[in-house]
Amino acid sequence: MPLLDLDADQLLSTTRAVRKRLDFDQPVPDDLIRECVAMALQAPSGSNVVTMQFVVVKDEAKRRAVGEVYRQVYAGYKASPGYPGRPTGDAQRDKVQAKVAASADYLGEHMGEAPVLVLGCTVGENRDYAVAGLGNILPGMWSFMLAARARGLGTAWTSMHRAREQEVAEILGIPYETVAQAVLTPLAYTKGTDFRPAKRPDPETVIHWDSW
Repeated sequence: MPLLDLDADQLLSTTRAVRKRLDFDQPVPDDLIRECVAMALQAPSGSNVVTMQFVVVKDEAKRRAVGEVYRQVYAGYKASPGYPGRPTGDAQRDKVQAKVAASADYLGEHMGEAPVLVLGCTVGENRDYAVAGLGNILPGMWSFMLAARARGLGTAWTSMHRAREQEVAEILGIPYETVAQAVLTPLAYTKGTDFRPAKRPDPETVIHWDSW
């Protein structure tokens, strides 16, 4: 399919975490997934050694099993102090965070319904080496998400499933001792392709020139 008409800055600033606007009913062609992985493989990799691995889950039973693990872990997060839906007393911020929470809640309940789940992983000689190589898959997964956005697909960066990573490894046959999971994302066409930049701090508020 033709890429969306987005320049580099537009692509970078509108690749959102998509949850409620994922189209669970439309299948995602394998060739598009391959194209996104090809772009991911162009990301930086330490010492030019590619340790990135992508587990693409299309089987419904496996998707739903992984989704159930995510749902249970998310339920614990929702009960924690860090949950974004908790009132802070700042009415304006609470209004924004309530939308964020509602969106996250939706994915928490429906992760396994996405037509595709993608797990970004790294491989190593043993568990310690695999975990140490997580820095290789992170830029790769972001490139994957940018490539997906350019093709009209939505993603949402999540990692809380790693609280039960070994269980997910068993569901998907991932060798836990030599493969570390970093990111879990749904992958689906989006309902509409019009996404806007998020409200973020002024750059000057987060830059420390020459020293902290």
